[in-house]
Amino acid sequence: MIAERIAVIGAGAWGTALANVIARAGRTVTLWARDPAIARSIMAERESPRLPGVRIDERVALASLAGGAPQGDAILVVVPAQALRAAVSDLAGAVAPGTPVIACAKGIERGTGRFMTEIIAACLPAAVPAILSGPSFASDVARGLPTAVTLAAPDEATARMLANSLGSATFRPYHSTDVRGVEIGGAAKNVLAIAAGIVAGRKLGASAAAALTTRGFAELVRFGRAHGARVETLTGLSGLGDLILTCSSAQSRNFWLGRMLGEGRSLDEVSRAGQLAEGVFTASVLVEMAREKGVETPVAAAVAAVLDGTLDIDQAIEALLTRPFRAEG
Repeated sequence: MIAERIAVIGAGAWGTALANVIARAGRTVTLWARDPAIARSIMAERESPRLPGVRIDERVALASLAGGAPQGDAILVVVPAQALRAAVSDLAGAVAPGTPVIACAKGIERGTGRFMTEIIAACLPAAVPAILSGPSFASDVARGLPTAVTLAAPDEATARMLANSLGSATFRPYHSTDVRGVEIGGAAKNVLAIAAGIVAGRKLGASAAAALTTRGFAELVRFGRAHGARVETLTGLSGLGDLILTCSSAQSRNFWLGRMLGEGRSLDEVSRAGQLAEGVFTASVLVEMAREKGVETPVAAAVAAVLDGTLDIDQAIEALLTRPFRAEG
């Protein structure tokens, strides 16, 4: 079984890339823009202003949510994590029961501590929530460069069907039923990528970067296991794989933001100059959820303290360097 008709909601960089992927897979795909101005732009230019230089495949139909409601055998919601609730709430009454609704954001909702599929389940109780995550940059995916990700749904049959529906020679989704593990990998790595960027901005060296990434991954695993995630998921594409990518490349928005902070820019200055970094919104809620489970997350806590203004960067670095010596684990 295959989802032949697929709707992609959100015509930003990632939504545009995924629409191109789905067209290459031979499915019927419609890219729905939430912003009427973006809709007019993509219809006129067949290019998203969020992904300049990448043409939208001619097989992708274009539409505006201002002019209709998306329909399909599966729906991908490609909006920032903090905007997901509003986006899926707008679909109430328009989604047929049993339709897979796939979140393509990496984060935890601030204020509620809800994961992406929990938001979908609350707003669209008749839908089947799923999550797509993994090491992927929109520009690479849109251009057809080889990429592997993880697609998780509550049951094996749905997960496999969705992976087969989206997959192609250059876009390989591995299917999973560990929904929570996939969500945690994507959310936590954003926070850790900010820390990696700070290390780069402060010019602390490659050894410090390796130590930070490794110890950050240990935090990700502890947090994930406390929330029921499977270790093989956390060490897979949506966990370790995504962490490696975003902690080592300036293409990562979170890494870029951290690097700017490390170079001495203020958060307000960086936010005005750059694009959204999901880790800014996730850091404090992730740390609070970790505390509730009795999980130590010193790297994430240092990032949250810097972002909240509780510590400056030098104080945060000193706090990490002066922690008591302990066995690795």
